[in-house]
Amino acid sequence: MKYAIVANPEKRECLNLAADILNKLDAVVEKSTADALGVEGVPIEDINVDVIITLGGDGTILLALQKARGKILGVNMGVLGFLTEIEPSEIWNAVERIERGEFVVDTRMKMAVYHNKKRLYDCVNEAVIHTSEIAKLRDYRIFFNDELMDEIRADGIIISTPTGSTSYALSAGGPVLHPGIEGFVVVPIAPFKYTLRSVVLPVGEIRVEIQKRNDLLVLDGQSYFHVYPGDEITIKKSENYAEFIRFSNDFFSRIKSRA
Repeated sequence: MKYAIVANPEKRECLNLAADILNKLDAVVEKSTADALGVEGVPIEDINVDVIITLGGDGTILLALQKARGKILGVNMGVLGFLTEIEPSEIWNAVERIERGEFVVDTRMKMAVYHNKKRLYDCVNEAVIHTSEIAKLRDYRIFFNDELMDEIRADGIIISTPTGSTSYALSAGGPVLHPGIEGFVVVPIAPFKYTLRSVVLPVGEIRVEIQKRNDLLVLDGQSYFHVYPGDEITIKKSENYAEFIRFSNDFFSRIKSRA
């Protein structure tokens, strides 16, 4: 197996564990992690390995999934770690089990995001369009497969995958989707009046037209882009999938354990 290490470089405990892993395991190191450790690293976009060991929380995993290639073994060193699989003390047992093939691969749908037909990063959780100004409602037109779903005024819109349905979309009042379902959840953020509250859609094309004001488009909380009146954001199912290494794959136990 070929391994890579992606750690949160702002957390000393993540860097300490990264150094310990690097001393015992032949692995490439993501550049910002490597710089913090004083070793040679590679840009995250150039990582293409069998297993990416992420040290941090869900944000570290989402960053790796946006820009690197490989199955994710998430080590929980964050606050919640819903996407992570093991605790730091379990790392060497996990590596031994991986080498013996004693794991399952949890495959999750990604969504492709386009800004005015230019493809951006794929998302595992969600794409969020929201206000870049304080206390300013936004106007949106939302289409599904070219059919107008609604015209709304709200602080923003969340469009999530089934994986993301347990994240920001859930906090904003959306439903939980089982990861075996391939589809989307659309959730307005604080809509001005009763309108489209949240909706589950099958795989297809979602298009959001930006009206009147400038906005921000945020992908998995990791990358953001400025969008302007007249711009279009298009969401489709990606041809790529996220792959997580699991030693058990009980979705409902995972939800309860992270509650």
